[in-house]
Amino acid sequence: MVPPSGHRLLLASALGILAFHCFSRGQKNSTLIFMKENTIRNCSCSADVQDCDYSLANLLCSCQTILPLALEQTSYSDHLTIWFTDAWALGLLLNFTLVRDLKLSLCGTSTLPTEYLAICGLKRLRVNTEARHPSPEQSLLIYSGGESEPREQPVWFPGCMYVSFLDMTLFNRKSSLKAYSIENVASIANNFPYFSYFETFPILSNKSYVVTFIY
Repeated sequence: MVPPSGHRLLLASALGILAFHCFSRGQKNSTLIFMKENTIRNCSCSADVQDCDYSLANLLCSCQTILPLALEQTSYSDHLTIWFTDAWALGLLLNFTLVRDLKLSLCGTSTLPTEYLAICGLKRLRVNTEARHPSPEQSLLIYSGGESEPREQPVWFPGCMYVSFLDMTLFNRKSSLKAYSIENVASIANNFPYFSYFETFPILSNKSYVVTFIY
């Protein structure tokens, strides 16, 4: 016996809702952080959002406003996307943070200063400079490692084996994203004295670092 059309519609709707929830549970959310009008928004997104579309991010993602102090000593084990408009905002959101998979999207046209950001444990970097130089998104694999590798703790650099220095001026150019690494660095503070913010960090004699410069 064929159910009435109203029952068929109700059944189809119920199955559709069930399928949507099953699909949503199977998706792996990513983190999106952006600063808009001096407000920092931290969002959990189940799908990619078009770069720098703040309204769409607030609509499609689960977002909350956070205080700058809440960003200190934060780590991200999954995908992290940051939309930024200036070097100060990016430094506030990213400097001295453990991030494995990072995407940076420039959402302004300001020229960025010659500064370096220090990132811990970075494995893959994607960069989008559409706001300043219309060009395809660039991707760079810093190092490869299996999912079974131990998590690097603590977040701060004395406990981090892989350290990446990101040259902020790369967002001012149209050239391709590049990187080079130096292995078996015994002390970051001694080998790179011009990075003065490492002078206050203790030196671990039994650990060597892999230092990568991204430019």
